Amino acid sequence: MAATFIFNISPIDASTTFSGNLNGIIIDAETNKPVSNAAVELLNNNRFTTSNSEGIFTFTNVIEGTYTLKVTHLGYKETLASLKFDEGSTAKFAVYILPKAIEISTVIVSDKPTLSKFEDLYELSNVLKGKELQKDLGITLASTLKNETGIAIRSMGPAPSRPVIRGLGGDRVMISEDGEKIIDLSATSPDHAVTVEPFSIDRIEVIRGPKLLTFTPVSIGGVVNVVRNEIPIQIHNAPFGTIGGFYESANNGYIGSLITEVPYDKFALRFEGSRKRTEDLSTPEGKLKNSGSSNTNLTIGGSFIDNDLRIGSSFRRFELDYGVPGGFVGAHPNGVNITLYKNQFRFLTDINFENSFISELEISYGTSLYRHKEFEKSGKIGSEFRIFNHSLSVDARHSRLGILDNGTFGLSGEMRDFDIGGFVFTSPTRSYNLALFGFETFTLDRFTFETGLRFNYDLIKPEREKAVSNIGYIRQRTFYTYSASVSVLYELTKIVHIGANISKSSRVPTIEELFSEGPHLAAYSYETGNPDLTAEGGFGTEIFIYHKFTNLFYNINLFYNNIAGYIIPRNKGRTNFATFLPIYATSGIDAVLYGLELQADWKLLEKLSFGFSTSYTLGSFKDDGKPLPQIPPLKGLIELKYESETMTAGISNEYAFSQNRVDQFEEPTDGYTVFNLFFQYSINAAHLIHSFSLNVHNIFNRIYRNHLSRVKLILPEAGINARITYKLFFHL
Repeated sequence: MAATFIFNISPIDASTTFSGNLNGIIIDAETNKPVSNAAVELLNNNRFTTSNSEGIFTFTNVIEGTYTLKVTHLGYKETLASLKFDEGSTAKFAVYILPKAIEISTVIVSDKPTLSKFEDLYELSNVLKGKELQKDLGITLASTLKNETGIAIRSMGPAPSRPVIRGLGGDRVMISEDGEKIIDLSATSPDHAVTVEPFSIDRIEVIRGPKLLTFTPVSIGGVVNVVRNEIPIQIHNAPFGTIGGFYESANNGYIGSLITEVPYDKFALRFEGSRKRTEDLSTPEGKLKNSGSSNTNLTIGGSFIDNDLRIGSSFRRFELDYGVPGGFVGAHPNGVNITLYKNQFRFLTDINFENSFISELEISYGTSLYRHKEFEKSGKIGSEFRIFNHSLSVDARHSRLGILDNGTFGLSGEMRDFDIGGFVFTSPTRSYNLALFGFETFTLDRFTFETGLRFNYDLIKPEREKAVSNIGYIRQRTFYTYSASVSVLYELTKIVHIGANISKSSRVPTIEELFSEGPHLAAYSYETGNPDLTAEGGFGTEIFIYHKFTNLFYNINLFYNNIAGYIIPRNKGRTNFATFLPIYATSGIDAVLYGLELQADWKLLEKLSFGFSTSYTLGSFKDDGKPLPQIPPLKGLIELKYESETMTAGISNEYAFSQNRVDQFEEPTDGYTVFNLFFQYSINAAHLIHSFSLNVHNIFNRIYRNHLSRVKLILPEAGINARITYKLFFHL
């Protein structure tokens, strides 16, 4: 969806009056030139017109009221925009649209922005989209995000990788698709993969601050939300879609993808399919054996849309087979192979209300079946997992009330049936969650506030209770927790803002952290849970400043998180002699994490810009001050970029300092600097837009290691790697 800007502007011909006529002009947001032959629909009245050679359109005899315009053009993203029209008004409305190849989602601006100052900040610093998304696109979600400020990659080979935010990983970082939490085991162990295919997504949002509490109780973590709109959100006037391909030389990997959406009357049908295959990864020191993967991803979704009502559903089938390398500490000597699939169904209804306190009501239900098997090289199953998950959420968004600009409140529920087989002895368990949450924004003079509050009830019920076991009393556990967060932003000037956040976070231990008791094949460890664990509780503070000007944007964050009962599995230096595996025991220990983030973009010339980002996190146990394990070093990115209307080219430098603050039994890692080249070009041809991208990573074939990679003990990261991406956008 293209970014859309609507402004009330003075009449083009001041001597002309437009009694009852709605007049406007369509403008290309990149070139600031009028766009002719754009189809403009007045949805409320089911009326159509077309912009003339000067980009102007007119609807006659329009009565006073609030309307929605839909603008479509072969070379531009289809857009929806709301406006208020007074009968006899002489105002004209300017609609700014962006080319399809830009791939930026809608932002509607009238005479005053609908984006709050916080949303403006988040959009600038925490959203990956458009050309930047295509440039950074990797074979996994984590590799796509690796150069975003504050984000690192935890991995055990190319396929099983997951983002880490400010040193926090696992389920402290929630991953969602279209706002719904993904169901898999990637948060529980580094050998488990994320069930998201990044090639077909529209944008990635990293959500922090009080809004987090509408998703999760972990207010000091983060949410990585992948947006693909697999349940269509609007009806287009013609079929459209994307055909794409991707090739990566370091693993001889490829992706083929097709996405199409077809309208019919008040219905929209969307289909998505992709196929990915990779071979063993090449490094400057040799091949990383057993690191290939194969993935198939199929989705069908549909919506019925009628004015203020949307009813839709989708079904997704995700299959992934991948290898986990072996031959190092923390891995099976011969490596293992993992095969998994997920069937996911989602139902959504969305109702908008006019002239009501409740402006929108959204009801969402989802169910997922996830199956996961781990095989030894002999073909024997070492472990098997099954998750059957149901979730239901009701979100109500309200209009302005007193000082409250807008907000959301709602409730959500989840039931998870977790079963385990193979040589794993954790009891099958059911868990239940019920949550109430609220999020509000308001402005007082130069101060803008965001507030969030969430109450959680969790019940974790093992199928078999054991009063006596090697790990303690395995029994039903119940948790009552709450989380809260407040952010404030002060406008020093129109372009400089300072702010702060304070939050109270909570996190309930997972089933694995409570009840695990047995060997983990791929991680080559004997994992023991702790059924007496209490919920994590933490307090976080953050101070930030951001400057947004025509030629300069920068954002500085300082944060400090104090976590009571930080749940972590640690190598105890002991061995389970029945399996001869090292024992990893789970415990809750008080910890602190603090650090800084810096991001800047400076427009040196009209088409030349310089970008810089860095992030640094320190983590320590409170009792003795010793380092927390698996904390990324100081890392960042420097970039010089030339960008015109159709072409982007540049050079970047990824860097990281050495990490010597390590836990017991954890290896330090040297620093590195790696150079990359990138080039993008788009061609607009009638009904089609061709978008090409070439990225060459590690152009000098440097040997370097990711501190959060288990594989670093035997081989470095990939050597020189060329990535070629092609996407064809079509509108029939």
